[in-house]
Amino acid sequence: MRIGITYDLRDDYLAEGYSETETAEFDRADTIDALATALRELGYEVDRIGRAKRLVERLARGDRWDLVFNISEGLRGLCRESQVPSLLDVYEIPYTFSDPLVLAVCLHKELTKMVVSRAGVPTPACLLVTQMEDLHALQLDFPLFAKPVAEGTGKGVTPASRVRNLDELRSICASLLAEFQQPVLVERYLPGREFTVGITGTGEAAKVLGTLEIVLRPQAEAGVYSYLNKEKCEELVEYRHASGEEDCEVRRAEEVALRAWRALGCRDAGRLDLRSDEQGDPHFIEANPLAGLHPHHSDLPMIATAVGVSYTELIGRVVESALQRVNP
Repeated sequence: MRIGITYDLRDDYLAEGYSETETAEFDRADTIDALATALRELGYEVDRIGRAKRLVERLARGDRWDLVFNISEGLRGLCRESQVPSLLDVYEIPYTFSDPLVLAVCLHKELTKMVVSRAGVPTPACLLVTQMEDLHALQLDFPLFAKPVAEGTGKGVTPASRVRNLDELRSICASLLAEFQQPVLVERYLPGREFTVGITGTGEAAKVLGTLEIVLRPQAEAGVYSYLNKEKCEELVEYRHASGEEDCEVRRAEEVALRAWRALGCRDAGRLDLRSDEQGDPHFIEANPLAGLHPHHSDLPMIATAVGVSYTELIGRVVESALQRVNP
């Protein structure tokens, strides 16, 4: 079986003049190397395609694949993660992970929260700020948390994101609106434990892979899993394997995560981030249907390692889940 890989290589964009922040979600070369190696170890023929524009070129000249392993994030727009899957749908080429609709919804954090809330999944109350006048409709109690509505990797998240009064909220909203040119999501700040839950599979076949608790070290930016903390996670963050069999709060977090995964229609594998409130009740924060796949630094492979699942086995589970849709 011939499997193509679609991805955005960070080095390529940096060489073209894009900034470190603009390319923060893109993959390093060693991630693509590891993914290609794992697929070959599983017995597949591998073809590195690259970004969306390269995919267009390859499709136009008639190239086709039995399956595309898609981890392309895209560069511009609220539907950037949907660009590659949409192209593949046009040509009826199957691919891993979620479809264009799910990827677009999950990138827009307010839409994500609307879907999971409708399904009865607990998530913090929020307000979407598209312009400063929207703050007149604020009915949430402080402290609050503000972040761009459609960014990943902690982009736009700093200690200033946690706000204690209206003046601080106005300041951070004005700053984020100007910098990211997209709405700001303002939600109730939850002071409890923070978890990321790995999921594999689709629909009723989906199951929890495992959970990591995010614990900030003393030298980290306090109280917030910020862009800086994520970029320097090796020195600023401790990732603790948390067992749902031993810890009831972790078990509840995993139950919430699995309900949200199914409600959103996510496929094959990914992560969901949760945080607990003052009573220790976990709430859904956001979904990551295109989770990072660096074998040593990305959360999903770290979760797999913690529960005894090798990187190659994790990649194999993703492919098997995708092929079940192709050949049910």
